[in-house]
Amino acid sequence: MRLLQKSKDMAEVYMQNPKIEAIILAGSVSRNLQDENSDIELHILWSSPPEDEDRKTPIKKVGGTILTYHPYEGEEWSESYLTEDKIKFEISNFLFVSVKRFISNVVDNYETDYDQQCIVASINDGVDLYGKGKIRTLKNRVVEYPLELSKQMISENLWLGNRWNNRKALLKRKDWLMLYDVICEVQKKLLGVLFGMNKMYVHHPAFKWMQYNIEQMRIKPKNLYDRMTNILLKNPEHSVFELEVVIEEVLILVEKYFPELNISEQKKQIGFVK
Repeated sequence: MRLLQKSKDMAEVYMQNPKIEAIILAGSVSRNLQDENSDIELHILWSSPPEDEDRKTPIKKVGGTILTYHPYEGEEWSESYLTEDKIKFEISNFLFVSVKRFISNVVDNYETDYDQQCIVASINDGVDLYGKGKIRTLKNRVVEYPLELSKQMISENLWLGNRWNNRKALLKRKDWLMLYDVICEVQKKLLGVLFGMNKMYVHHPAFKWMQYNIEQMRIKPKNLYDRMTNILLKNPEHSVFELEVVIEEVLILVEKYFPELNISEQKKQIGFVK
């Protein structure tokens, strides 16, 4: 509750700038998942590009200390800072028109790029702090997850990569660093498939809040969170075997709920082992 109020207080400072069209609370606080290590993520949507003065003035007004400050990159300006009472803010600045285009890319053109999906997820799940009418318009655009996006997410992420085919060799060689890199990559691919099957926008490129998101899924292998956790924590032989089983179960679910998808080539690639 304290972080939510702090986000509202900070929004009051930002909204004094007439170039700002909307402010959205994103991240863990917007989903009520915050803990003692959480910061506050704000998306600031601008009518025209923010200057340094636009970005730094709110920080100065609250006596903040800038931690990071990045120029325009990937259609975003970003900064982070600590307030006097040691609350960390992570700020993502976008043009309002850019966000509208990201939404169109994802919901109209079925873009699977996670950076754009993360912004759409923040619109969908975020809390409007300023510009309620404009944010409502954006939310209405993303409320229905497109079927074609589901299909794209499933088809693309079922290509688990050639390195998965080397798992037995890596296990035999005890090449642990590379093996666990492969295991983590495959787990993220499977989560990408399941996000698509469950019509959930990807909210973080590294699939943060895994337990919470798996709980929200209707279509998933049984005891998925515990199994994904054990794959990372138990012995490597168990990890490889269990991940193979989870992959097989995900393939069965895909064929059950999306029978129109032709995944024969992906299955062939998954089944090849060196």
